[in-house]
Amino acid sequence: MINHPFLCFVPILLIIAQSAEGCYTSIFAFGDSLTDNGNLLALSAPRIIHQGRLPNGETYFHHPTGRCCDGRLIVDFLAQQFGLPIPPPYTEVSKERTMDVRAGVNFAVAGARALDTDFYDKIGIIDPVTNDTLRVQLDWFKHMLPSICGPEKDCGGQLKSSLVLLGPFGGNDYRYALFQGASLAERKLLAHLITDAAVSAVNELVELGVGAVMVPGLVPDGCLAVSLTYFGSPNTGNYDLSTGCINWLNEFAEYHNELLQTKLNMARKRHPTAAIIYADYYNAILQLYRNPEEYGFRRTTAACCGDGGPYNYNKEVQCGDPPTTVCPDPSVYINWDGPHFTEAANRWITSALLRGPYTLPHLDTSCISEAASARHFTDA
Repeated sequence: MINHPFLCFVPILLIIAQSAEGCYTSIFAFGDSLTDNGNLLALSAPRIIHQGRLPNGETYFHHPTGRCCDGRLIVDFLAQQFGLPIPPPYTEVSKERTMDVRAGVNFAVAGARALDTDFYDKIGIIDPVTNDTLRVQLDWFKHMLPSICGPEKDCGGQLKSSLVLLGPFGGNDYRYALFQGASLAERKLLAHLITDAAVSAVNELVELGVGAVMVPGLVPDGCLAVSLTYFGSPNTGNYDLSTGCINWLNEFAEYHNELLQTKLNMARKRHPTAAIIYADYYNAILQLYRNPEEYGFRRTTAACCGDGGPYNYNKEVQCGDPPTTVCPDPSVYINWDGPHFTEAANRWITSALLRGPYTLPHLDTSCISEAASARHFTDA
């Protein structure tokens, strides 16, 4: 059992979220490696990529699942909190035609970008991981609608009570652009295109009948071990000395997130009856770096799983590939493998989203029982 001080907040949530009928009857997810629970692993077969090897998955599943994490992701915790099965990866259900997908499917693919491959090909930015962008994932979802809606083909009724986790998107778009020398002006142009793509997807999902769409903003990229390794500098003025994070990367994430929120407000005006929710991953995560001990963490910027160096990250050797090693206790680390978070961090982020300060408007938590919340936030 992993104990974290934030668990004391759960009873506060439960005062306003007693067990009742309501909430969501299914959860569908789109995104990149922060949300992918096995799609890239399956799409890469027969080659076994690093997230298909231990220690990935060791904490909760006790075997690798394709998640870039030692255990559960935010989408997994959300599903469990709402009393839903963890949504299976699209690659699994597309092969097993008999699976009931009405409770949800995960379409996210590690490495996915918001903008289409054709766009990046024209401007010379190469993605070495995947071509399964936001648009591809949406197409998979629409192709699966007959199975999701059931024999009655009541998509409106089925999707109205669904929660869609849309993202986060943009991290890979910006990272690959930065690796290939994009200027700040070029990245700001990308930000408008990326947030347009995200909001276009929101509009499309709502028009298909989805009742609630949660759109996360970017994480504080300047705090990640991968970013600190790639973009580290001897100039201490580049860093927030209280957290060790790179200022200019976090400032750009803030720029993206403000732009996204402005455009989501426009989508809310267009769809006043839909719940279009902004999930503030950025500030929910930044609290862990600002006050790590308050939340049970002792290691912040270094990765738990890696191959040495100041931040235990080596771009040539990913977690799961030899000769990487893993820390003895992932629960005291925020960062798992360089770009991603530990289950312990994902657990806290989910709790923060459910408690309300980091979602706007708030998620419907009316159906979360005290027993279920305690069980899923404390089991290991």
